Amino acid sequence: MINIIHKLARFAKEKKKSKKKVEKKEEEEEESSEDSEEQVDEQAEAQEEKPPLDVKALLSGMAEEMESRTMLLQGNLDEEKAGELLSGFLALADLKPPRTDLQKGEMPYDPITLYISTYGGSADEMFGLFDIMNITKKRCIIETIGMGKVMSAGTLLLAAGTKGHRKIGKNCRVMLHQVSAGTFGPLFNMTTEIDAIQSLQESYINAMVSCTDFSKRKLKSLLNERVNVYLTAEEAVDYGIADIII
Repeated sequence: MINIIHKLARFAKEKKKSKKKVEKKEEEEEESSEDSEEQVDEQAEAQEEKPPLDVKALLSGMAEEMESRTMLLQGNLDEEKAGELLSGFLALADLKPPRTDLQKGEMPYDPITLYISTYGGSADEMFGLFDIMNITKKRCIIETIGMGKVMSAGTLLLAAGTKGHRKIGKNCRVMLHQVSAGTFGPLFNMTTEIDAIQSLQESYINAMVSCTDFSKRKLKSLLNERVNVYLTAEEAVDYGIADIII
């Protein structure tokens, strides 16, 4: 019996110690949690104090500093390069003050020249530039000049210039092809992605037809016939991708 009492006493003592340890740990966790909350609050206050980025003001400042109305698409068309060109179009034909002394038939902004020398790149960035160019053409002439190589996404952008002002170097190589993409994962995801790619291809064909002399039937036939369709400068003019050989 005495042994049992001693065991119970030891058990109670150990339980008490264990309880104290738990309580101490909880107190430390509470203090740590309070410190973390204070840090989060301080970070939130710092973020609140930081003024939001005024993109329009930045672009307006950029427009005031820009003396040249010439831009260059050279190399791969990625998000960064497309962002530079989008900013340029906005600064030169939206945020810069327009001319007020307009004669009949004149546009509020002077022409913009876009040199193109690219193997292509992102279809999404291509459509972003295609759309901003169509908006900008309502305010000023866009002169596109293809030099060296104008391929894939670059071909649509060359054709998207103002008709009559699209130029191409005599030795420039032009290439167009179907939209390229790859997908993996669950079957239903792949099916959705394939549908999206087919829709993108249809949008590309419609865009090319809208600013060239291609018919839908002719363009689809060309794209289905070969993986990459290479054109000379003369052929690019014949198909209405460009207007003048330089």
